[in-house]
Amino acid sequence: MDQEQRGIELIEEASGAGPSTLLSDTDAMQLLREARRIAVVGASSLPWRASNSVMRYLLAHDYECVPVTPKRDVVLGLPCYDTLEAAVAATGPFDIVDVFRRPEYTPDIARSAVSTGCGALWLQQGVISTEAVRIAHAGGLAVVMDRCTAVMHRLMRD
Repeated sequence: MDQEQRGIELIEEASGAGPSTLLSDTDAMQLLREARRIAVVGASSLPWRASNSVMRYLLAHDYECVPVTPKRDVVLGLPCYDTLEAAVAATGPFDIVDVFRRPEYTPDIARSAVSTGCGALWLQQGVISTEAVRIAHAGGLAVVMDRCTAVMHRLMRD
């Protein structure tokens, strides 16, 4: 286990959002195998942004992705929604809510994912929020934190 991962585990344990509330890499890959619909919260139309390249990758691998970001009408040719609630109202619940927002925004996103009946909260690599983990877990959602959906998908295919 690397030093960064151990640090995350210590933070999780101290905050009560311990490792048992997070999916293991194996379970995260299984979640990706079973998922079809992914809300990409924080999707960007800028090709050099991680959210854009990850969404492009997921679309290329037959996931139905819906961009959720204010101030944009379209990302990668798909209509955007200002909020997760609006996206769910228009298109239905998501298997995964893939979050590319700063950690301070994630508790509200977790609450939205729970209230709209989504299946899992996935906090992208570098997005760490034990509060969001607690909210999503308490709401019955599977939770992945500090992992990239595209990287995990590549690992699953190897």
